[in-house]
Amino acid sequence: MTVKLAIVYYSSYGTNHQMATIAMEAAKAAGADVRLLKARETAPAEAVNSQAAWKAHADATADIPEASVEDMEWADAYLVSAGTRFGVMASQMRAFIDTLGGLWSKGALANKPISAMTSAQNAHGGQETTLSSFYITAMHWGAIVVVPGYTDEVIFKTGGNPYGYSHTQGAEFSEDVKSAIGHQTRRLVEMAAKLA
Repeated sequence: MTVKLAIVYYSSYGTNHQMATIAMEAAKAAGADVRLLKARETAPAEAVNSQAAWKAHADATADIPEASVEDMEWADAYLVSAGTRFGVMASQMRAFIDTLGGLWSKGALANKPISAMTSAQNAHGGQETTLSSFYITAMHWGAIVVVPGYTDEVIFKTGGNPYGYSHTQGAEFSEDVKSAIGHQTRRLVEMAAKLA
């Protein structure tokens, strides 16, 4: 069976977009049918346009489709990636999640494997609380949380977060980083295939 994976990300400056792209490549290599999707920008245009890097990233990724309820219904599994804002996911991702009440109420998000990644400006900027608070949402859905845990030693080279890969903004996307993201993604695809 081919696993249908929705990778849904939000990225202001490109970090989570790059993480999602690495995950997409790993998922495709693992045989998954992948949709790379972004959460809709909810910040006012004047805010985005006032910061050159934010505007440049928005322009560069304008062709990536916005995630929809239909995408979530289509998928067998989800990988979510969004930056940390004050210890929780960016509001743009939360706004998308808040559109999923209809799917949740009919059980369409239940029993689907889910994993998450995040980033923050500094190494202890709330990544772990961001991931754990998001997994609480997934528990409300009845989704099956799939974390990397300590199932690959690369975790010790990339910060040691067993809840999901987390990146420090501006840090290099090294081979170890790509390996950690790839491992988490493959684990999610493998679990989704077993559940199917």
